[in-house]
Amino acid sequence: MGLVMKLRFTDIIQENTLKNYYVDGKVCGFQFDVRLGYYRGHYLSVIDELDITVDGETFDKQEITFCLNGKEFGIAELKHQFSEFWTILAPATVMVRRAGGLTPGEHEIDFKLMLHSPYMPLPGANVPHAYTPIDSCEKKTVILMD
Repeated sequence: MGLVMKLRFTDIIQENTLKNYYVDGKVCGFQFDVRLGYYRGHYLSVIDELDITVDGETFDKQEITFCLNGKEFGIAELKHQFSEFWTILAPATVMVRRAGGLTPGEHEIDFKLMLHSPYMPLPGANVPHAYTPIDSCEKKTVILMD
């Protein structure tokens, strides 16, 4: 990939948001909040890639749920969310199904979020509908206090 825009106006992975989540009293996974690392909001349909690795363990996309505006979306559903807007100030919650969740303490989260700018054609592209990619990724060590 040649040109990629990366504009960081805030931390992507939000501090003090990593925690385990429970269903019927059992730890079913973990969650953390992220913000969009760009100068404006975008519709969820422009998300091209979302991957999560924690402490070297990469999670299957089917284990990841993206939560925004009181709604939950599987990764495969994001490309169809043409009317669901993510503002730059609103954190989204990322939930990852993992039996037992994470242990208390430090964890390294590698959050990969690539999107495209639908109003910014990729310079020099020889194919239709090629738009400038935006890197909203971050690798960060955060603490789970459970």
